[in-house]
Amino acid sequence: MEVFGTLGLIAVIIVLFFVILYYVPVILWFSALVTGVRISLLQLVLMRIRKVPPSVIVRAMIEAHKAGLQTIKRDELEAHFLAGGNIDNVVHAWCQHQKQILSSRSRWVLPLIWQGEMFSRQYRCL
Repeated sequence: MEVFGTLGLIAVIIVLFFVILYYVPVILWFSALVTGVRISLLQLVLMRIRKVPPSVIVRAMIEAHKAGLQTIKRDELEAHFLAGGNIDNVVHAWCQHQKQILSSRSRWVLPLIWQGEMFSRQYRCL
């Protein structure tokens, strides 16, 4: 009889462990931490309670962070999701826009900077 009690207790502990891992996505938090996105475990748990998939939000934040978009906020992404928007499409478009701005800036501004540098080198001796 004690064997079933011990096995039942072990089974309850294992089930409880997996339930806690479901509500507290530690691996997702760690991947965000490693990539430089600052988000707390409490925020991830609250996303689960509000029925917002934390994996979608964190993936979007990681993509935006890697694209150089530091102004994107977790609250804005959550609000967009709760309003029925597609977060992946929005972040992809935002990253493409940022890339286009950077490429057009480098196409026109960098040659001007280079010319200015050559100009300053040419007249440095005077």
